[in-house]
Amino acid sequence: MQGERSITTLSEHACFGGVQGYYQHDSEETGTPMKFGVFVPLQAKTGPVPVLFFLAGLTCNEETFAIKAGAQQHAAEHGLILVTPDTSPRGTGVAGADAAWDFGTAAGFYLDATAAPWNKCWRMGSYVRRELRALVMQHFNAREDRVGLFGHSMGGHGALTLALNNPGLYQSVSAFAPIAAPMRCPWGVKAFSGYLGDDPHAWERHDATELVKAGARVPSLLIDQGLADKFLAEQLQPDLFEAACLEAGQPLTLRRHAGYDHGYFFISTFMADHIAHHARFLHAA
Repeated sequence: MQGERSITTLSEHACFGGVQGYYQHDSEETGTPMKFGVFVPLQAKTGPVPVLFFLAGLTCNEETFAIKAGAQQHAAEHGLILVTPDTSPRGTGVAGADAAWDFGTAAGFYLDATAAPWNKCWRMGSYVRRELRALVMQHFNAREDRVGLFGHSMGGHGALTLALNNPGLYQSVSAFAPIAAPMRCPWGVKAFSGYLGDDPHAWERHDATELVKAGARVPSLLIDQGLADKFLAEQLQPDLFEAACLEAGQPLTLRRHAGYDHGYFFISTFMADHIAHHARFLHAA
């Protein structure tokens, strides 16, 4: 992308000494208006600070994490910008986009669709990796060389795969209850079939387990998983990812927590640990 791209401020709110804002811009990648949230800590007033992107899960939007996760207080402590994109383009006019909660609107899976009609607008991989990143660097006091990525569920899948597919782009990575082996679960098969077509070989670069098996690597990973998560056995399958990492030598800390489910009470409980994990990498010399 060339030159300065404009954004519109929708609202800004004082928060833990910094500012939580919501913004909108016209996206070249999706061809639609896209909204996103940014928390800027007080430290950014005196110089550029690292930036941490969070990718939300199915049915969520740019506000979900900012409102529910309790992350701003920890980002303020560690001096990190937090960025929360929406989970898909909206208002595309594509037939069937709103027909299901786990495909189409609010279910972009953080990849670039190759199958029609989704390939026109559903380009969330390039949107997060390139377009939104560039906007944040242009309009906020962020360090381009210190960028982290984490997410939840569908967004945990996105964090893992975007980092694994783009070595060196992200200096820290973590996930909450990620869809860790999407080629082997109903959510993943449905999304990949619709967005990428029927050839399973085209799916492999969007499956974190397969990417690790193929040799992709990222900085040491932190993953938290609740054992009372109703999606654990059928949809998430962290054991497959853990086994692949162990065999490949990919550093991974996978923590399992009795009694915790798939929601934001779980996420907020362990948010301080994740922010601290990213801060260790992003503030490293």
